[in-house]
Amino acid sequence: MSTRTQILIYLALLAIVDAVIPIPVTAMALIMVLFQKPSWFKDWVDQIYRR
Repeated sequence: MSTRTQILIYLALLAIVDAVIPIPVTAMALIMVLFQKPSWFKDWVDQIYRR
């Protein structure tokens, strides 16, 4: 399974959780990525745009 497909699946699952639980899980994940700048996120972006 490609990285792009995995990310889309994860985002879909987060959207479902976000709809069921009134806590904005997706927004909290975005804030964590923006402030902590984890290396795995940069690796994902590099894999997606490498093609």
